[in-house]
Amino acid sequence: MTDVVYETDALIAEDIDAYLDAHQHKTMLRFITCGSVDDGKSTLIGRLLYDSKMIFEDQLAALERDSKRVGTQGQEIDFALLVDGLAAEREQGITIDVAYRFFATEKRKFIVADCPGHEQYTRNMVTGASTADLAVILVDARKGVLVQTRRHSYLCHLLGIRNVVLAVNKMDLIGYDQARYDEIVADYRAFADEIGIAAFTAMPISGFKGDNITAPSANTPWYAGPTLVAHLESVPLNAAHDAAGPLRLPVQWVNRPNLDFRGFSGLIASGTVRPGDAVRVLPSGKTSTVTRIVTLNGDLDEAQAGQSVTLCFADEVDCSRGNVIAAADAPPEVSDQFEATLVWMDDEALHVGRSYWLKLGTQLVSATVQQPKYAINVNTLEHLAAKTLELNAIGVVELTCDKPVVFEPYAQSRTLGGFILIDKLTDRTVAAGMLHFSLRRAQNVHWQALDISREAHAALKHQRPAVLWFTGLSGSGKSTIANMVEKKLHALGHHTFLLDGDNVRHALNKDLGFTEADRIENIRRVGEVAKLMTDAGLIVMTAFISPFTAERDMVRAMLPPGEFVEIFVDTALAEAERRDVKGLYKKARAGELKNFTGIDSPYEAPLRPELRVDTASESPEQAAERIVDFVLGGRIESWMPVI
Repeated sequence: MTDVVYETDALIAEDIDAYLDAHQHKTMLRFITCGSVDDGKSTLIGRLLYDSKMIFEDQLAALERDSKRVGTQGQEIDFALLVDGLAAEREQGITIDVAYRFFATEKRKFIVADCPGHEQYTRNMVTGASTADLAVILVDARKGVLVQTRRHSYLCHLLGIRNVVLAVNKMDLIGYDQARYDEIVADYRAFADEIGIAAFTAMPISGFKGDNITAPSANTPWYAGPTLVAHLESVPLNAAHDAAGPLRLPVQWVNRPNLDFRGFSGLIASGTVRPGDAVRVLPSGKTSTVTRIVTLNGDLDEAQAGQSVTLCFADEVDCSRGNVIAAADAPPEVSDQFEATLVWMDDEALHVGRSYWLKLGTQLVSATVQQPKYAINVNTLEHLAAKTLELNAIGVVELTCDKPVVFEPYAQSRTLGGFILIDKLTDRTVAAGMLHFSLRRAQNVHWQALDISREAHAALKHQRPAVLWFTGLSGSGKSTIANMVEKKLHALGHHTFLLDGDNVRHALNKDLGFTEADRIENIRRVGEVAKLMTDAGLIVMTAFISPFTAERDMVRAMLPPGEFVEIFVDTALAEAERRDVKGLYKKARAGELKNFTGIDSPYEAPLRPELRVDTASESPEQAAERIVDFVLGGRIESWMPVI
């Protein structure tokens, strides 16, 4: 095997331009290899790279040396080392991260993702599968269909991969036994029917020996199907399916180089567009007609799915990044509430009710996740009750967005149905999701236009509405200071209301406990009530521990700029515990009160509050006076709204 001499394509020597042109116009197939640990995924990809002559001579020499030093195939080449590039992968003999490799044949170009087999790296497998046209699911012929085979098959189906290859690998280790092969295929077919995989292509292979990889193997005369490479070269691409659908172009950029040109740029997700076509811009619903299809190489008479273009319209239509240009007579849906499947990918569990960024195509909105309807046991397909989702968990949830999202069910469109959730504080991608449908209540509930505006309410009260958000540890003095502030504002003739943490929990939030999820929901509800009160023109004081930055920021985002005033009542834990007016710290220390902030639940202090009250150096009366001065700016007239 080490004596192989690679021969370059003859066309390269004869006509390099013709070779490059032919290579450029080859179609591209993205596929993944997945399955259980040690099923031979990395070895198979290494074999594909080797047989397609995609290894340079120095790489081949290094591979031979590494195979003898750390390989698992004795003195023969260990093809897995071509893919397992991380030191930890070579040491442990497993795949940890997704490894992407490129190779090409005479008919097609390929990008293959080698996905980890271990359950703990399921999130990495989801990443690799999210853009794949095809999945090669490997099964060790000695072991048969395993738990991870089922898990990865389910995930592939969930992620919308239409083409599945069942590669029964390591046939050389069972003497190319047809009966064993047939048994494995039958077992897999029963499972595939159960999860909804309508069809798959099965083949007996040996990634190490090369059986049925690029050429039919004499060791399996009973197999009459295609080789793996032949199947990869001929399988239909998702692009062909996408081109047949209605036009969908998520706008990435408004192209405005000068006063005489305005176009809308993006990658066509599905469909075909021509000059003269009627289009609709969503979510606004405005319509126009395409006048030009502009590209770097000149205008086109037609463009289809997979091409990046700039469209020009006949009318001055309001269109910006995040909007979707669609066929006028077949637009996608618009909604702000959905059911979706969520794959949780972060070490920190889902915070029910917390606000996350939801990124769908070019759209970015704020979204909250309700308590999961159920989690899915991928091994048994059982639906399990769940209060949250942990790392690698999969569940069905309901989402609420702060503004309408243009979407299609994931089963119809990966581009407009697939999304990610991003933690607002850390910018980590915490989950990947697939939209099912919009909730009926989102279609039936609409904003009612009101004649009396929030500005009119404020003008009648001669004040500018605001939320004075007091936050700090239990016993810090929040309620005391907030009460003093309200009394001073009331004495000056202002219309106010104080929302106190304990009082709200007696009625509005009496159904909530003190878990992290309940605390998040507690603040969300209070924020919504405070917003309604500011709409009525009131100055609202709120006195809540509100321990998490994300929820305080969520309330800030609900209000117009300048109307949220964060006041950090900064009291040391030791001092707050010394006061312990309600005896709560004593109970928490004794283990009688769980999830108590400062003891067994964290408090995230504000980094840039509008006001900080140091109770060690300032009395409540002094603090209240300073807060009123800050709020009123020294003169009541400054709070008169401009109508």
